[in-house]
Amino acid sequence: MKKITISKEEIATLNNESFNGHIYIIDTLADAKKALAYLSKQKLIGFDTETRPSFKKGAVRQMALMQLSTYDECFLFRVNKTGMPDILINFLEDKNITKIGLSLKDDFGVLRRSSNSACPEGFIDLQAFVKQFNINDISLQKIYAILFDKRISKSQRLSNWEAPQLTKAQCDYAALDAWACLEIYLYLTSGKFNPETSKYLREIQDPIINNNNETN
Repeated sequence: MKKITISKEEIATLNNESFNGHIYIIDTLADAKKALAYLSKQKLIGFDTETRPSFKKGAVRQMALMQLSTYDECFLFRVNKTGMPDILINFLEDKNITKIGLSLKDDFGVLRRSSNSACPEGFIDLQAFVKQFNINDISLQKIYAILFDKRISKSQRLSNWEAPQLTKAQCDYAALDAWACLEIYLYLTSGKFNPETSKYLREIQDPIINNNNETN
């Protein structure tokens, strides 16, 4: 069967993508209120979260950062400092604002550790959404590379998201991930992408056949 897929080796040859919009660090309740008053007027928002990595078996950490992005602005909510205020929870539960993310099951799991009362609504998970376009890959880096021939660097993924001050590299990385989710959705819904003409359309083995072969 033919599916759209890209290899790590192909991604490595691509130029890095960057977010060129404005980045705002939100680390006080007052700033959160102002940012959410603006974001609540938007119809589409890119969404992502970051959690400080734990290198100890069994150790679990709460969410440190939540990224909410428009087309040209990204707001980095340092929830490790502000907590999860009601206004932020209300935003996440607003079904009239479409939030675009990826691997939302993981994000929601971390969110529940930070706020048991949050019941997110109005979310679209790109991992499921891209399947209708015959895209076989489900990582943000691969999906973005397939659509835009650009590479999203993951070099900051395991950095300390609870640091007193975030570095510029951390801010750029965090903003790019949320913005990229929105960009992918906008591009796929624009009608500009034709799965049949993608240069990454290629024959892949049926996973069911593969599994049968492995058990025989």
